[in-house]
Amino acid sequence: MADWKSSQEFLKEFYASPIVNEDTIPAKIKRIFLPKSRKVSALKELAGDLSGEGRAGDVILDNDMFEMDTEIWKKQEKRRLSVRTRVSLFLLLVAIPLTIAVGFYVMDVAAVGTIFEKIFGPRKYYFISLVIIIYSLLPFFMVFEGRKPQVRELVVLATMVALATAGRAAFFMIPSFKPIIAIVIISAIAFGGEAGFLVGAMTMVVSNFLFGQGPWTPWQMFAMGFIGFLSGILYRIGLLPTKRFSLCIYGFLVTVFIYGGIMNPAALFMSVYDFTWEGLLAIYISGIPVDLVHASSTFIFLWIGAKPLLEKLQRIKIKYDLMR
Repeated sequence: MADWKSSQEFLKEFYASPIVNEDTIPAKIKRIFLPKSRKVSALKELAGDLSGEGRAGDVILDNDMFEMDTEIWKKQEKRRLSVRTRVSLFLLLVAIPLTIAVGFYVMDVAAVGTIFEKIFGPRKYYFISLVIIIYSLLPFFMVFEGRKPQVRELVVLATMVALATAGRAAFFMIPSFKPIIAIVIISAIAFGGEAGFLVGAMTMVVSNFLFGQGPWTPWQMFAMGFIGFLSGILYRIGLLPTKRFSLCIYGFLVTVFIYGGIMNPAALFMSVYDFTWEGLLAIYISGIPVDLVHASSTFIFLWIGAKPLLEKLQRIKIKYDLMR
């Protein structure tokens, strides 16, 4: 007992070091203009973790300890599907497809379509996108039942949306070669299906302000949100492969069969009024090269970025107790 107390006192004295101020010009400007408060300090510390910098409050673990903690954390994550997960399933499988179908039908009715056109102008399909955004927010905020969401939780997810949007813009010169699905899958593994749903749906609506909004936006939000939610659920119940090569193969397959499987018929619905099986087969065949390029990009970005990103996000989640 005495040894334990003396070790505690030693640690207190060891870490109670005085604050050292830098003499550089940027440091002086920061001290003058940046307010000193708990929220600002917490946000700076979080930003440092995201950028890979160490902070005084970090818990330093060696590799073996980190692996052990990671395994415990994974076991805690594998639990039964909660109420919010069932709500998410209902929204994804029933509410969103029904909203898209009814919305497109209502937009084509002369009287109702005129009303929407007066409100939204030529971008009347924004309305369906807004409804899907609300759907994607519902299960996410159910995570915080009984407490308010913390700023740091919203900051991390906003960072993932911004990263996916920037990645889409960075590769604009290569059609369909985008890192979005890889980032959505990583977000879902780190923070759960609800967060993956939100990151996927929000990324498409935000990035389409750069690439163009239109009737395809709700379909893209649905497809990307579905991939994020599915990835989070599969990881939670232990069915999503965690080895790098297996995870990349999973990303390749969901890109071809889920994203391509949703967007190809959506292109048919948006281009013709009469649905035919021949037309559907033709559009699937014509979409194979595009889907393969998209899937290959998902494979490559998961291979390169999954491990480092997941390590950082997992560390942040454990340290700040995010989205429990």
